[in-house]
Amino acid sequence: MQEQVSDILRFVFLGNTVQQYLIFVGIMLSGFLFKTVVSRLLSTILFRGIIKRINQDVTKEEFKRLLVTPLEVLTFLVFLYIAFDRLNYPPELGLPGKEELGLKRILRRIYSIFLICSLTWVILRLVDFIGMMFSKRAARTLSKLDDQLVPFFVDFSKVIIVIIGFFVILGTVFKVNVAGLVAGLGVGGLAIAFAAKESLENLLASFTIFLDHPFVVGDLVQVGEITGTIEKIGFRSTRIRTLEKSYVTLPNKSMIDKPLDNLTLRTFRRVKFDLTLTYSTTSEQLKAIVADIQHLIDAYPRTNQDGRVRFFNLGPHSKDIMVLYFIDTLDYDQYIDVKEEINYQIVEIVEKHGAEFAFPTQTVYMKQEA
Repeated sequence: MQEQVSDILRFVFLGNTVQQYLIFVGIMLSGFLFKTVVSRLLSTILFRGIIKRINQDVTKEEFKRLLVTPLEVLTFLVFLYIAFDRLNYPPELGLPGKEELGLKRILRRIYSIFLICSLTWVILRLVDFIGMMFSKRAARTLSKLDDQLVPFFVDFSKVIIVIIGFFVILGTVFKVNVAGLVAGLGVGGLAIAFAAKESLENLLASFTIFLDHPFVVGDLVQVGEITGTIEKIGFRSTRIRTLEKSYVTLPNKSMIDKPLDNLTLRTFRRVKFDLTLTYSTTSEQLKAIVADIQHLIDAYPRTNQDGRVRFFNLGPHSKDIMVLYFIDTLDYDQYIDVKEEINYQIVEIVEKHGAEFAFPTQTVYMKQEA
């Protein structure tokens, strides 16, 4: 029986014995088990032993979501290489050797590219994880500067890592002289800089934003016709949540080139409108209405003393009173509540003095001939 098993294990098929095929299958199964079980166990050990002691804000689910998948891919690629390395390529297939250009060499290069990409992926996820830890720490501080610096440096680090991974692929897989290539870029640097002109301008604009601090994350700004809250400042673009709850991405160059109004830095919110009364309103009524509204604006607890109420204009169909005042709140909900309450009282003042609000009208006189 033992001899029969040994004969079966020594049976050669396509240049490999049955024993080699069984070892191949065993390594692949081990890799699958290690990928699904051991990687999760390893991530749990890392989380409890290291991450939880460093930062209490990061949950286990967040740690697994960021790192388990790339670790599983990297682990599977390592076991895949070990498994296929146990097999012999049959000469009957006519595959070239390792140093000759052919299918075998191409497959090895493709595998090397996938291995480097998966390793780069793990490093990128580690950068995301570190950025998430620092973002949660920055959220507990009063300053908004660290809230915008963390995403910027996370994105910048990821770009550098991707570039390094690209050069590693060129050097190790395609045997390119990376040092000579980098030196040669100086010759074509002008053409590259011209092609990447927009990206370089946005990158320089991002440094201008961080140095001048025209706004920080959480500020309500108006850029051109766009008004919204700053949610993220990247190294190329800034993301704004508009008042309509849409998500707008603007290049950083536009944020410093266009006139920018930082509405958060206002000390008061301005209210200005015209009160239109009919031409039947008398001068005594106008004076009394203006005086009462001025007293209302000055005495209201949420307005300052810069309010102005004036009989301002004689319109085509109305006598216009300008109402201008400032509300000492930056909260939009409080702003509209105060404005509503003052409007109700203005309507009561107009009604008290027997005046009427005007609306566009036209009077036509018909001349009757004798």
